Amino acid sequence: MKLLIIYGTTEGQTRKIAHYMEAILQNAGHQVTIADTTADPPEPKGYDAIILGSSIHMHKYHSAIKHYIKKHLEQLNNIPGAFFSVSLAVASGLDEENLEVQKITNDFLEQTGWKPMMTTQIAGALKYTDYDYFKRLIMKMISKKQGGATDTSQDYEYTNWDEVTKFTNDFAKTASQKQ
Repeated sequence: MKLLIIYGTTEGQTRKIAHYMEAILQNAGHQVTIADTTADPPEPKGYDAIILGSSIHMHKYHSAIKHYIKKHLEQLNNIPGAFFSVSLAVASGLDEENLEVQKITNDFLEQTGWKPMMTTQIAGALKYTDYDYFKRLIMKMISKKQGGATDTSQDYEYTNWDEVTKFTNDFAKTASQKQ
């Protein structure tokens, strides 16, 4: 199967997850093209399935992901698709945080008109060492409120790689059955 993965990232965790998915799919024998939304990604035409992913910042996904979906909406709705959302809120374990992330995803998909077969919420990472002073301070306060890590001298990765593997394999299996 010929798959396309397009992602939008701010601090790099979504890129890391997208490349992890790429490796899983390639190891399963699929042909995979991967691109960042900021790097003039290819259109979905000619691909058997697509995975789109974006991180959430300030309750919004990357505008480039939204633009890509709107530009290629008809093609996207005619091939099997999956959407993965990356945020720290998923790592909190708080029901209200997880419901909010799901609402952001549902609203986003409704606004764009894209109807992917599958969606998932993936915990991101705290990259304290990459943040400027003010962002580090804000992220520390948010993390403390949620009972998370506050030692800003190191980074914390909350991504559950087993869940990413399962989602990727489930999508590939479902998408290949649609052909």
